[in-house]
Amino acid sequence: MAMHLKRALLPTESVHHRDGNRRNNAIANLELWSRWQPSGQRVADKLEWATAILEQYAPERLAKLE
Repeated sequence: MAMHLKRALLPTESVHHRDGNRRNNAIANLELWSRWQPSGQRVADKLEWATAILEQYAPERLAKLE
């Protein structure tokens, strides 16, 4: 997955094997999972968390909102 992403995995990321076979490392069988989540449930906390996720994984979506 790191080779596919062209970067190292973050400490908050893991790789999930869709078919459950850890030896099947075909990119079509892999999903990037994130374990990072907000600790609180306040709306302000969730918005901050969502913005950080978008900045990390899809900054182009934030640009559309501006």
